[in-house]
Amino acid sequence: MRPEDILVPTPAGVCCKLGAFHIDPTRPVERALITHAHSDHARAGHCAVLATQETLDLMRLRYGDNFAGTTQAIRYGESIDLGGTRVTFHPAGHVLGSAQIAVAVNGLCVVASGDYKNVRDPTCAPFELVRCDVFITEATFALPVFRHANADGEIAKLLASLALFPERAHLVGAYSLGKAQRVIALLRKAGYQAPIYLHGAMESITRYYAGRGIALGELRPVRGAAKAELAGTVTVCPPSALSDVWTRRFPDPLTAFASGWMRIRARARQYGVALPLVISDHADWDGLTATIAATGASEIWVTHGQEDALVHWCATHGLRARPLDIVGYGDEDEGGAEAVSEGGEET
Repeated sequence: MRPEDILVPTPAGVCCKLGAFHIDPTRPVERALITHAHSDHARAGHCAVLATQETLDLMRLRYGDNFAGTTQAIRYGESIDLGGTRVTFHPAGHVLGSAQIAVAVNGLCVVASGDYKNVRDPTCAPFELVRCDVFITEATFALPVFRHANADGEIAKLLASLALFPERAHLVGAYSLGKAQRVIALLRKAGYQAPIYLHGAMESITRYYAGRGIALGELRPVRGAAKAELAGTVTVCPPSALSDVWTRRFPDPLTAFASGWMRIRARARQYGVALPLVISDHADWDGLTATIAATGASEIWVTHGQEDALVHWCATHGLRARPLDIVGYGDEDEGGAEAVSEGGEET
């Protein structure tokens, strides 16, 4: 049996014909297995969805109760049989509920990583290394220039700015699912105990995280707060809000942006960010290459990102590799749109 007999790339995403399912399909399908709830991987309209409970809950928050015909929750480490395939979900370390999906048939195992990172994150289960024959990896930051900073050190920069400018409101742009909650948790870990304010687009997901036992401390909505009350505070908001008239409600706002893209100074200048924070929920170059090597896979499929660079690295290390060239990923959590409207968000 060949890996292509188990999974094959199609315009709708990676498909398993044996099991009659797609993984993170880019268009509505009969049965979708979803790695995580970011909108470039989790779309509404599928007839049936299999995912972790957290991913299903987050999809429901984003798309409404009728986002799929039927849903089924699966736990980490749990296996189910689908049409002669053995499917198991493993933690991906990306955001709450994120999973790698292992598909095994007759002793051959293919792992679809979805998005992942191999550094600790207080808001989600840590990445679990899964030995496999074929590893399907993301490539969002698959260039040697992308070596992410220590997240605690980046938070220390934010706290130093707060101490230096105690009269200024600090606005931290962060994507609404995963990054925002991680920034808040890292601030709490660093000892910051003051209330943290939330843009309206952040409220429902952040309170869901808190409801799942993630320690986020006191959270307050920006909506209704007096301008003077916001002096010297931290507010977490969608990145797009940093350049919106919404910021006028804050006293002398200082803008920060938490993203792996902040490693590139031109990106920070493009967004007009005063305080770039290199905090990413994706593996960097070293994380990607170390993970690929550790899986023991002899064949690597690369998707959504800097595919060519990672394929070249694999070839120089004796691994068969190919880009999947599937269009439709990478549009949200490290480079996509978030709504400015305080009433909700664009997904």
